[in-house]
This record gives sequence, structure tokens and C-alpha cells, in this order.
Amino acid sequence: MCGIVGAIAQRNILPIIVEGLKRLEYRGYDSAGAAVLHDGRLERVRRVGRVAEMENQVASQGLQGNLGIGHTRWATHGGVTEGNAHPLISRNRVAVVHNGIIENHEAQRARLTSLGYVFESQTDTEVIAHLIDYHLTQSGDLFEATRHAVAELQGAYAIGVVAVDSPDYICCARMGCPLLIGLGEGENYFASDVSALLSQTRRVIYLDDGDVAAVSRNGVHIVDRNGSAVERPERLSAVSADAIELGPYDHYMQKEIHEQPRALANTLEGVVDGGINARLFGAEAEAVFQGIDSILILAAGTSYYASLVGKQWLEAIARIPCNVELGHEYRYRDSIPNPRQLVVTVSQSGETLDTMEALKRAQALGHEQTLSICNVQESALPRASKLVFYTRAGTEIGVASTKAFTTQLCALFILALTLAKQRGQLTPEAERRHLESLRQLPGSVQHALNLEPQIMLWADQFADKEHALFLGRGLHYPIALEGALKLKEISYIHAEAYPAGELKHGPLALVDSHMPVVVIAPNDALLEKVKSNMQEVRARGGQLYVFADQDSRFGETEGVHVIRTPRYAGLLSPVVHAIPVQLLAYHTALRKGTDVDKPRNLAKSVTVE
Repeated sequence: MCGIVGAIAQRNILPIIVEGLKRLEYRGYDSAGAAVLHDGRLERVRRVGRVAEMENQVASQGLQGNLGIGHTRWATHGGVTEGNAHPLISRNRVAVVHNGIIENHEAQRARLTSLGYVFESQTDTEVIAHLIDYHLTQSGDLFEATRHAVAELQGAYAIGVVAVDSPDYICCARMGCPLLIGLGEGENYFASDVSALLSQTRRVIYLDDGDVAAVSRNGVHIVDRNGSAVERPERLSAVSADAIELGPYDHYMQKEIHEQPRALANTLEGVVDGGINARLFGAEAEAVFQGIDSILILAAGTSYYASLVGKQWLEAIARIPCNVELGHEYRYRDSIPNPRQLVVTVSQSGETLDTMEALKRAQALGHEQTLSICNVQESALPRASKLVFYTRAGTEIGVASTKAFTTQLCALFILALTLAKQRGQLTPEAERRHLESLRQLPGSVQHALNLEPQIMLWADQFADKEHALFLGRGLHYPIALEGALKLKEISYIHAEAYPAGELKHGPLALVDSHMPVVVIAPNDALLEKVKSNMQEVRARGGQLYVFADQDSRFGETEGVHVIRTPRYAGLLSPVVHAIPVQLLAYHTALRKGTDVDKPRNLAKSVTVE
């Protein structure tokens, strides 16, 4: 969950590295560093904290070079110290930056120590630096040394390597963590995310697992895991530089919350214009869908909560059994495979390691029918899946997911409609109604965004709280889960979510006048049940903060605060109700003065286990 960037040019590449690391800071911000070759020696700067701290040091040292690597860290092995910051150096001649986790680092550390290497950090990354140095001593060639070193590593990695004895190229390699090469004119680059390179180029090459590459000023040489030379296709990134600019907003999270009407409209465009059709999921989708008898969804975090809503849609609309599992749990349990089951992975980045490894586990068990719902083209999960549906949320920088979540919900709703139609469960009239609801959805979300001034007043009351409960029922219980997660992530208020009916089975013991209870209460079939649960809270002196809608049949009373979203959106109500819980978390975090876009201890792309 770190960001890496490298460049080789005939000019000073430090500005490229610093700018790239700023773009990658959402991936990790415990420390930052860079190493360059200058006058035949390695020069390095590292600082705890944000990239700006490192940038200041670069300026004060006058650091420059035409070949180098940089890193912004999210700590795993070893604490947040300058000594553990990347790049890590071996014998003053090899420097390495690394994203991922090396699982056999302890065995390699013992071996390398016996060979005379001295470790100066607590990181697993230092093993890579020493191992490459060892093989460089044997072969005298950095590319071959890197290739032999990574063959001895177990785990996940994306690495960049520079060496004093190889002033004409940089090496990089990937296994399980994202890495791409950027192509320029007389200069080339690599990074863990295309956003780091958009100020320089949109021409990119995505590396496959097992690839090792030598990147020089004039070209790129790539070999696969077998050591065979390969050519990976050059692509033009669809991400624009404007997409990652803040514009008039104060934070990326704020920007991304307000981009949701457009993100939803873009995601729904093919459906609204062309109707429900299996081809939305790929050329083979119709045949695949005909042969399945159930669905397994694998996801983590916010994507898992979206999947819990999707499960209910798939069973209610398509009448097909569906199970949802956390990827990191599924991959380690003894499950019963079903070759006729469609395995769906849901991920914003398409690189979530837990979900990727769960997909590999499913495939190893004989699950051949796979579908990826993802926001990032050419990422690992879509490439590993037979079918794919790309949400069109656009680049999401804020660590707390917003527009990716609501577009995932839309993708799962479209999947439910598509399977229902193919299975004869969707009448033409029902299809027409659902399509009309989808057409209206961006407008309904915009109306929900217009509630922001009212939600800001609630945030004033939440800012001094230490705990909060979120309640929902049916389709809206996962929205309660998502609301609690958002509040925890960015405001650091402890929050938990429960199905409202579960309140009396334990959580009610926590309720008092100091714990706000947020209730998702649209006018659906469960509203009267939710009202009863609300009375349980009021009877214990609890303060209720209720997100209702225009059709709900109750108003504010003492201890009951109500904000009404637009009219009830039917089965798509979870999408609309996701907006106010996002805004509540955002404005509460602002009141508390926390870092909204980069909350402590978290990073955007979870590429470690």
C-alpha cells in the first residue's frame, strides 16, 4: 500500500519524482524518500511524514540526478522512522523501493546475515536490496541480478532498483502489486499508478505478474517469469490530468462526493441508452450466464458492503442464490466448489490483494466462470476474469471511497436485472420501470447532495462525540455499515452498525444521551419495524438522527432529528441514502480537524495482506 515512481532522462528527474510522489501520497504517507545517481554515486533523502517534508530536504541539499527512484510509505514491517523509510540501500551501490510484503523475509534475512550483510532497518524491503546486491556480485549485471533475486522472493511486490554500476537503466518488477511503465520522448518512467505520470505522459505499458523490466532513456526490455523476452502492449491512459486536480474543492473526498451524479450517469450510460443486455458484461456473458446456478461475490471493505446490497437485489430480482464473502476469509477456509457458480469480484482499484488472491483460490478450485466489477481498466482483477463490467466513476483519490461505492451498487443492480431478464424473471413492464428508475437516479443523488447544509448542522453535534451507532434494515443495513465505516475512517469516532432488529439483543446496553444513533429509515416495507426500534432508543434517552425520505410518515420530536432525502427511490434507495452518510462523515471530520483525504493508518489501495 505504498507508492513508487522512477524516471530516467537527460535532465534532472527529481521534479518528476517529487510530483509523482505527491500524486501517489494517497497510497501511503508515513514517510517519503528518493535516491538518485549523481556523479557516479548514490545520493538519498528520506523523511518521516508527508512528501512535502522530503521535497524541502531535496531543495536544501540541492539533490539532482538524471536517474532515480522515489517512494511514499504506508508502514507494514517496522515502525514509522527515517531508518525504515525507502529507498533502502545495500553497500552504497544498490537502492530499492518496494510496495508489497515479502513473506519469506525472515529466512532471507538470516541467509544474507550469514553472508555478511548488515541490516539497518526492520523492513522486509531491505532483504530485496541485499539480495539484488548479492546476485549483482555474482553476475555483474543489474538486470540479471534483479531477475534472480525476485525469483527467490515469496509474497507480493512491485519494486524499482537503481545501481551505481548501471547508470544507463533502472530495473523494475512486479508480482501481485500494480506497476506500469510510462513512455516519453528520450526518457521513460515507471510507477505504481498512472496518476503519478500524467504530467509527463499518458502512454503506458502495464506489467504482468512475474515481469522484470529494464527501463532506459531510449526503450524498455521486458522478460516474463520464465525469463523469455515479451512485448506488453502500449496503451493510452484514459485518465486525464484534470481528473486528478482538486479544482474548486477543498478535499478530494468532497470533490468525489459531489461528482457522484456524473459518475452514476457515466456508469449507467450503456444501460439507459441500450437497455438490459448481457453484452454489457462481455462478449461471452450470455453463454456464461446461461450456465450458472448461483453467485459468489468476493470483496473487502466498502466493496463488501456494496456486495451485501447486491446479494439482496440478485436474489429478489433475478431469483438466483447469492453468497458474499470477504476475500481474506474465503481464501483460507475449506469451501465447497461449484463449477456452475459465477464468481464475482468487486474492487475499486482492481488490485486489492485480498480479493485477487481469493479469485486465484476460486479458480484453483475449478471456478471458471468469473466476473470483475472494477473502476480501473487494465488492472489485475479484470485481466484475470472472463467477464468484466467497468464502473465509470473516474479517478478516486480520497482514501474513504465514495463514488466508487455508489457506482459499484449500480453495477450490481444492472447485473441483477441482466440475470433476471435472461432467466425469464423480468417482464417487459418491470424492465421499463427499472430503466426509468435508473434514468432518474443521478437526479435523485443530486437532490440528496442538496441536503448538505442540514447535514453540516448535525456534524456540529457529532464532532465532540466518542461513539455512534448506525441502524438499518433490509437493503439499508449495508448502508448503515458503510456510514459507520466512513465516520470511523475519517473522523476517528468509534462507530458500529447493526441491523435495527438486533438492537435489543445487546447493543441497546450502550445507548445513552451521549451516544448518537443514526437511523436509515426510508419508506419501505420495514419502516414500521424501524420505528419500533427507534422507540427502544428514545425510551433509554438516546438521541436519534434519522435519514428518512419525503414519503416517510413521521416528523421531528424531542430527541428525534430528521433529514429527508428525495422521495423514496424504491430498490435503488440504498444508492441515494449512501450520500447523506458520506456527507455526515465528511463534515464531522472537518469539525474535528482531521486529515479528510489521508486518514491516519490507512491507505487507498490495499495491496498487502
